[in-house]
Amino acid sequence: MTEEQKAGSETGEAIRKRPTLGAHIERLWDHNADTRSLFLRLPHGARIAFLPGQFISVVIPLPGEKRVRPYSIASDPETPELLEICFNRVPSGSGAAWLFERRAGDELEFTGPFGMFTLERPPGDESVFLAASTAIAPIRPMVRRALASPNAQRLTLLYAAPDSEHLLYHAELERMAGESSGRLHFETFTTGAADPMGLLCDEARRRWVDGTGTRSRHFYICGVGSQVIALRSLLRGAGYERGAVHYEKW
Repeated sequence: MTEEQKAGSETGEAIRKRPTLGAHIERLWDHNADTRSLFLRLPHGARIAFLPGQFISVVIPLPGEKRVRPYSIASDPETPELLEICFNRVPSGSGAAWLFERRAGDELEFTGPFGMFTLERPPGDESVFLAASTAIAPIRPMVRRALASPNAQRLTLLYAAPDSEHLLYHAELERMAGESSGRLHFETFTTGAADPMGLLCDEARRRWVDGTGTRSRHFYICGVGSQVIALRSLLRGAGYERGAVHYEKW
């Protein structure tokens, strides 16, 4: 997750007012040349409760100050003692640069979990998940939670990125769909220089606005930039209930 994908950052006084938790980096995984996951192991016996879709805020020590940066939890609540966060390099991104310098065995501090973009249990209607690039991170545990529910209705996941190398967790998601007995429909798109969220917006219009009169679906949207808000407004303006269109703009 980039440093500007979630609104705002905190410094000094805000950090001191919030209790922090410690974890050590058990391992790291490079998805590609500019995207990495860190796997954070909590102290023995410690665990945090969180919902799929929530994030933690990592304390970033910078020269002369400390800041916190939010990173979505890409792992499942069922294994709360080991948290995965996923992020990418960004120009002039001091927080991401600091995280890329970390190594296995290093210690991190964080606060959280936080966030209202969650899925505790799947709704009684069809659920559609729309994710762009690293924004698959909070969507991944949501889909897992939905598939674990015997009462989940049809699930659709559309995932777009600039190229195939940036389709994170691709093999895992394909396997989940293949083992779902048809409950999960999974599609990927590569866009080159075009905006992945723009493509997802076009697909949503074609399939679930112009292509059907049914308005009973729930949507979970995560991505970067103004197209997230455009997609939210498109769906709500087309007659989907406000509370059925869940979104996180980074």
